[in-house]
Amino acid sequence: MKPDDLNNSFLSPRDWTSHSPHIYPGYKSTLLRGPKQPLVPIKQALAQLNAPVYGVEQFGPLDNDLTKNAVMNGDPLGERIIVTGRVTDEDGRPVRNTLVEVWQANAAGRYVHKVDQHDAPLDPNFLGAGRCMTDDQGRYSFKTIKPGAYPWGNHPNAWRPQHIHFSLFGDYFASRLVTQMYFPGDPLLRYDPMYMGAPDSVRELMVSKFSLDVTQPDYALGYVFDIVLRGPKATRFE
Repeated sequence: MKPDDLNNSFLSPRDWTSHSPHIYPGYKSTLLRGPKQPLVPIKQALAQLNAPVYGVEQFGPLDNDLTKNAVMNGDPLGERIIVTGRVTDEDGRPVRNTLVEVWQANAAGRYVHKVDQHDAPLDPNFLGAGRCMTDDQGRYSFKTIKPGAYPWGNHPNAWRPQHIHFSLFGDYFASRLVTQMYFPGDPLLRYDPMYMGAPDSVRELMVSKFSLDVTQPDYALGYVFDIVLRGPKATRFE
């Protein structure tokens, strides 16, 4: 891979036919925050400020283990899972040494955030956030707890499916990409406008795959979630 390949994977024009529209009526928040005027393109030179923001030396040994990085009085409650996958470009080339961050609700469906006032318990042993860097094969891995569903008020009796938020950074802060990972067989997917708003051709790319190979005996079930950064098969980004 050439030195500029990482930046190019973030800077290449996005195939908008593979992504949700900026305004999707079923997802009510987009009616207020979706742009109603044509987007203003930014000159590519402004985005090519090669100033690395993150490095491996800033990471702790438990940053990618959400079952341990906030433990105070015992293990967090819930079903332990392992989530892993590769970050690649449209040609399947690995995106190396890029920061992957995750955040999620706990097993009861509640975030550790003052804005979340869902009537569900907080878990003192679960922070719900982690990070890691991809390796030379573009691979990442997290240990965590399977998140719970939660109500969100978008429409009558609306519940978000179980999901984990992902954020990816390139060599500079402006290259951030955000998406969500869902779980196979979740009955709430068909009712979720964030999921249903994506085109049929790429919707399933947001759903992880159960893997017995990743599953660790007597410890945790395994899921694989690969992230493609561009092209017609690119993972749907927010």
